[in-house]
Amino acid sequence: MKLMYNLWYRFGTPPWVGGARRELVRLVEQGSLLPGRALDLGCGEGDNAIFLALHGFEVTAVDFAPAAIRKAEAKASVAGADVTFLVDDLSRLQHVDGQFDVLVDYGTFDDLTAAQRAAYCTQVVPLARPGAKFLMWNFEWETSLWERLAARLIPFGNLTLAPGYVEATFSGAFDVQRIAGETGLTGWPKGWAAYLMTKRA
Repeated sequence: MKLMYNLWYRFGTPPWVGGARRELVRLVEQGSLLPGRALDLGCGEGDNAIFLALHGFEVTAVDFAPAAIRKAEAKASVAGADVTFLVDDLSRLQHVDGQFDVLVDYGTFDDLTAAQRAAYCTQVVPLARPGAKFLMWNFEWETSLWERLAARLIPFGNLTLAPGYVEATFSGAFDVQRIAGETGLTGWPKGWAAYLMTKRA
């Protein structure tokens, strides 16, 4: 999977690239996410990280694809944004230190296998200090039998999360609020959701 993503970023532009995501922009502009130490998990080409840096956050951004990090660094330089970009694996972090006030994950957690998600939680949850905000966006719908079988044949994780999965996974450490989403969409994807989680003391 790492090789595939690295080649995609190196020779093309994945469809999710292009500007900071609207939920993140809205939360920052309305003051729900205040400047502090921020961590972008699976940053891709760095659009969200750059937006945060330009709005007063001290940003560390992580992706396991070196080609994505190179593009992100170039974008940040052009934008005049100070971001620390790191090549690292969210299921076994080696280069991220300390705790953060804001964590952002747009479409990374849902792309992992069950084992990788468990490792992600072990690695990432301790990085959120008490009171930290964690914005997570993912594909979300109840998959059919055929979709579950297809997911086993492709080099990704499960591509989507079942409704209730985020609450069940993170409610032990966070207060979880679903702040946006759609379900029952025609075509693919069939649904998505955005969550804003607050780390409990």
